[in-house]
Amino acid sequence: MKRVPPRLYAILAREADYGVVFRRGPSRQVAVIGWNTNDDSFELGQWLKGRIYERRSDLSPDGRHLIYFAIDGMWHKRDGSWTAVSRAPYLTALIYYGWGNCWGGGGVFDRNTSFWLDGHPLDGAQKFTDCGLHRQDDLPCDLGDEYCLDWKKLIRDGWSPAEYRKEIGRPHRVFTKQVRLGWHIEKYCFSEGEDGPNNAVYWERHRLIGPGVEIDGADWEWADVDGRDVVYAARGALWRMCVGEYSADTPRLLKDFTDMQFEARTAPYQGVPAGKRGQ
Repeated sequence: MKRVPPRLYAILAREADYGVVFRRGPSRQVAVIGWNTNDDSFELGQWLKGRIYERRSDLSPDGRHLIYFAIDGMWHKRDGSWTAVSRAPYLTALIYYGWGNCWGGGGVFDRNTSFWLDGHPLDGAQKFTDCGLHRQDDLPCDLGDEYCLDWKKLIRDGWSPAEYRKEIGRPHRVFTKQVRLGWHIEKYCFSEGEDGPNNAVYWERHRLIGPGVEIDGADWEWADVDGRDVVYAARGALWRMCVGEYSADTPRLLKDFTDMQFEARTAPYQGVPAGKRGQ
């Protein structure tokens, strides 16, 4: 039987050399890994037996805090789904919102100390620590009123809406981002029940285009720009490709996450307990 590599998705901090990597596999197990993009070192945070919706998640600009939406389906024992704010790359909640369904969830950081929720938590299912963070009621102005939350974040982070190429198929949205003068990367976003790779509901394809050069990133399940490099996830690993004036270097393997296995880990700070039914 062919082994399916873990699915990877990353979020890069907007004002720091830091990111988090979501490593999913098997389908109901997710690990969050801290990524120092300055030296490409990695730090394992925590695992979750459940599902984290990485496209509904965000990092604070300084990379210190993570907001995420998760579901474990334990509806009869606890809230079943929740939005939490934690200290990256850990999942232990500093701020917890019981959700109880899969509508909305997650959010975005406006500044290092404030965030916005996408939707409405359960009444009374909110717990806080004194962590200096607070919730704001209004959607950050730089996200605007167009597109879904994931696509709004792309625009905030320097991606521009673009037209799609017919030979790619029919993605729901296409975005471009400049790597350096004369070079840009195209991101094709597919969603809403399409038959994606490994039965994915949401997935991406990419192309890197430069002067007389076109690199097909059909297997890049996530990609972004870091300085003048393209960083991307493919085949269960993270890669870095340096882009020169007229050519792109051979991709360099940063980390292969294939052989990781679940392990229970404790965050190095005190959080709040998950919500339980009847509390």
